[in-house]
Amino acid sequence: MESKASINSAPTPSQTHKIPGHSMPKDRDFLNHLEVYLAKRDGVDKLLKISRYATKIILASSALPETLPLTGRLKSFESSVGVSRKAFRLGKFVQDVNALRSSNFDSKQELVFSLIAYGGEGLYYFVEQFIWLTKSGLINGKHSRKLQKISAWTEFIGYFGSVSLKFRDLKRIGEDEACLESSIEIATVRGIGCEQEEEKMRKLREKKVMKKLSIVQDLADGLMALADIRDGKGLALGSFSVSCAGLLSALISTHKNWVSC
Repeated sequence: MESKASINSAPTPSQTHKIPGHSMPKDRDFLNHLEVYLAKRDGVDKLLKISRYATKIILASSALPETLPLTGRLKSFESSVGVSRKAFRLGKFVQDVNALRSSNFDSKQELVFSLIAYGGEGLYYFVEQFIWLTKSGLINGKHSRKLQKISAWTEFIGYFGSVSLKFRDLKRIGEDEACLESSIEIATVRGIGCEQEEEKMRKLREKKVMKKLSIVQDLADGLMALADIRDGKGLALGSFSVSCAGLLSALISTHKNWVSC
């Protein structure tokens, strides 16, 4: 599996309710910020994801002749980066286990969606460890196809739960936004200062944008998972469109990780 950027607003469902609602301080040193970003495994993973899917787009577009030596090197690079990315997922399923343990559910519906989201993603990361061991040669390669199918299905199911949770979050954000707008209007009519409310509104709208981006990311990753399930057969499941979805997901995830660190 290539996708997973996570189910939550940082690449996993565990962040479904923790999307950053603040901007990077304008006076923050770029290199210091970059150092913090690269110290996170998700940060490096998403940079690898960008490079991989940018390469896949070039290869899928047939812009380079098959006989060109560069084409072979790009294919080797793309394959190598794919295996390298799987190493970054070792033990990552633990975050989904902890997310479930620490979650408070407001309703049975939220409980079900959370179990689907966290459970699906957690199983996906767990299986990915064995896929990495298969591709690295420690486990017999005959198991590779079956493991990839299991991985694709668990990831796809996890995205269903993740997107459902995020639409619920958007609804709550919309309700909070409406309440704040009402408070600001009343304060304005009465001539009362409402700087705090306006700052809350700004952060709420930033959070809303990030949540929407996270949904787009999940849909893009879900498309890739579906392509793996169907072996690339079907409408919009071709190599080029799937690679574009992968690059879009990587760029969104990179932005979210950059803002959050």
